[in-house]
Amino acid sequence: MPLHVEARGTGPPLVLLHGFTQTGRLWGPFGERLAVSRTVVAVDLPGHGGSGAVRADLPASAALVAEAVRDTLGPAGEPCDLLGYSLGARVALHVALGAGLALRRVVLIGATAGIEDPVRRAQRRQADEARADALEASGDVERFVSAWLRAPMFSRLAAAGAAGAAERLRNSAPGLASSLRLCGTGTQEPLWDRLPSCPCPVLALAGTDDTAFAAHAVRLARTVRQGVASLVPGGGHAAHLAQPHQVARLVGHWLGAGGPDTD
Repeated sequence: MPLHVEARGTGPPLVLLHGFTQTGRLWGPFGERLAVSRTVVAVDLPGHGGSGAVRADLPASAALVAEAVRDTLGPAGEPCDLLGYSLGARVALHVALGAGLALRRVVLIGATAGIEDPVRRAQRRQADEARADALEASGDVERFVSAWLRAPMFSRLAAAGAAGAAERLRNSAPGLASSLRLCGTGTQEPLWDRLPSCPCPVLALAGTDDTAFAAHAVRLARTVRQGVASLVPGGGHAAHLAQPHQVARLVGHWLGAGGPDTD
């Protein structure tokens, strides 16, 4: 089953991969700024939005993304830029490292290349499976999303009015549960050793206050052969939503001419 894709704007293609509980429509002012000068290809990842019935793990999700992009842009289209946030960043890493999609540059927001300690990784997987079981048992997506957004890492979203809770409620309990089980952080086999083989430049971006992911961003940038780290002052886990104009300027500048670099 193909992934749902919505494209808008004109210019060089930029593929957007959203975070968990989101959809391809939840990029807010950040996405709007990017679409001013780019063809933004927003993908609904497996278990989310219009792809809610799709079931796929991280490698399979990467293959589906590559297929969806080729179907949208054409097999002979120019190389695209790829941006992934959190869950979308995990998928984007798999795309960059082996999905065969022609990429120019990659942007990772709130990314990790995996939990290396097998015990911690198993514990995280068990925790996500327990969340998935509870969500399926209740079927209450609104309650689940509300609890998810109350996590400290998302506190800035509420303050900025950027959580997009209504759009998140387009998702279903079975879809979100499947994403947790198949694409949660605990399912990701560590990719740190594979990063030096990444064929394209990577910008690893994180908020300074999202300390664990800020450290991941610095390590990612040091490990990728053509890596750059950018830390957003005072930013949390979803800095692109809470501080959209600042992050859009950073991303647009790094992607090159034609990016949104002015207010």
